[in-house]
Amino acid sequence: MIYTVTFNPALDYVIAVNQFTLGMVNRTVRENIFYGGKGINVSAMLANLGHESTALGFVAGFTGDEIERGVRTLGFHSDFIKVEKGISRINVKLKSDQESEINGIGPEITEKDLEKLFHRLSGLKPGDVLVLSGSIPAMIQNDIYERIMERLDKKEIRIAVDAEKELLLNVLQYHPFLIKPNKHELGQMFGVKLDGEEEIVAYAVTLQKRGALNVLVSMAGDGAILIAEDGRVYKQKAAKGIVKNSVGSGDSMVAGFLAGYLEKGDYGYALKLGAACGCATAFSEGIGTREEVLRLFKTF
Repeated sequence: MIYTVTFNPALDYVIAVNQFTLGMVNRTVRENIFYGGKGINVSAMLANLGHESTALGFVAGFTGDEIERGVRTLGFHSDFIKVEKGISRINVKLKSDQESEINGIGPEITEKDLEKLFHRLSGLKPGDVLVLSGSIPAMIQNDIYERIMERLDKKEIRIAVDAEKELLLNVLQYHPFLIKPNKHELGQMFGVKLDGEEEIVAYAVTLQKRGALNVLVSMAGDGAILIAEDGRVYKQKAAKGIVKNSVGSGDSMVAGFLAGYLEKGDYGYALKLGAACGCATAFSEGIGTREEVLRLFKTF
């Protein structure tokens, strides 16, 4: 079974306004509500690919109830922990001449709530896959990924981590199966600006030497590079299309890579499917459909 963790899921209220004017009444020309959170995005793409997963995390209030209801319509299971104080976030994403976002705070997560999460994770079995992705809410200490991986160490669970800078660097000692920084995040980790593929490969190899088994670097329109556990470097160009939405593209790539690897145990195939999934979401308003993924996969 695949499990995803989203510490701070949200309802993403995405609205479009023609020529937004500050201080005036503006009317939307298009609006959608999506169930947001990096782990939720991963589970949604896995469902589209025919792979079961269970989403873990914290929800609260009426928005949390809607998130629980909504993810069922996306085709995957959830086992969220109900938090007593606060409400799950509503994030407002405004698309106009410029794009703007207002993100909510989220509920108050206590140490008792975290222990409930640890208890759920203790039930994972050898061969299971766990995806840890996204930022950590302010009320949770930044070592939470390390605490989770320490508890699961030596249990033969494949763990994928998609996070920024220290959150990612600090878990390398636990040998995650997969990490997925994007090109910008990889440069930030080492305080450099990466220009060419040779530099990207060199710094990705450094992360592998520090403990990661597989390092997948997404490069937006330039595709992706994988430094695989078998020592090979795999490269994949991006598909061609019109980008409509960058949210969830990296999460979709993670989902596609894991699905591809679990299906065939082949890193080249996994990278190809991951790239198709990432592009399918980038070319869609929401998470890319199975049909779009398969169409793009055939173009590689």
